[in-house]
Amino acid sequence: MSTSSTTSTAIIGSTGLVGSHILSTSLTSPTTTSQIQTISRRAPSNPTNSSLLSPTVNSDVSTWPTLLSSLVPLPTTVISSLGTTRGAAGGIANQWKIDHDLNVDLAKAAKQAGVKNFVFVSSAGTRGALSTKVPYSQMKRGVEDTIQSLDFEHGIILRPGLILGERETAQHAGQGLLYGVVRGLGRWVSLGVQDRFAQEAEVIARAAVKAARMVEEGKAPGKWWVLEQDEIVKLGRDEWKE
Repeated sequence: MSTSSTTSTAIIGSTGLVGSHILSTSLTSPTTTSQIQTISRRAPSNPTNSSLLSPTVNSDVSTWPTLLSSLVPLPTTVISSLGTTRGAAGGIANQWKIDHDLNVDLAKAAKQAGVKNFVFVSSAGTRGALSTKVPYSQMKRGVEDTIQSLDFEHGIILRPGLILGERETAQHAGQGLLYGVVRGLGRWVSLGVQDRFAQEAEVIARAAVKAARMVEEGKAPGKWWVLEQDEIVKLGRDEWKE
């Protein structure tokens, strides 16, 4: 990230599947010299005991927008991979409160506080023909639209497909079978086939970190930048140098 001692990056969702990889990638990158701040319900992992990590732990998620806007130093960039599942949340209504409402409130708080850049890990299919009828796509689409309307110096959206990786909670039988089939395609047919609709969590995380870094280096292709699955793979795996 930026080499200035007065800048920082805030990561929201740092204990989740993608977010934990965003955090570990940021902390172990030799180019990271600025502070990495997190806001989470529980303490994020810091296996190397990096002094760059400054965690804020608060189980009351309603306080997070205020906590974000009061971080010192104020983050230059916020990266959010915050999200939950219908099962973990206890239904669509509760999932909406996290995946949509909290992300929207965090983006608004960031903008009002003066954060320059906002990176959001969304999902593939948010603009598809059936997206307006799928609640999950509606949640992600609403956050994307909010970020764009807030007119950050840079708004970056990542739209990964099926997210592969080791999860803390057990998968139900159907999920396990699906992930197994996808990995089988990548192993026995072609990694390119897998890339069309699924990406490893670590690859997605690296793409988010790389995109944020490109923004701070003045190398982003535009003010509003959407990374679809092919570009996620390009930045997070094919062109990843660390």
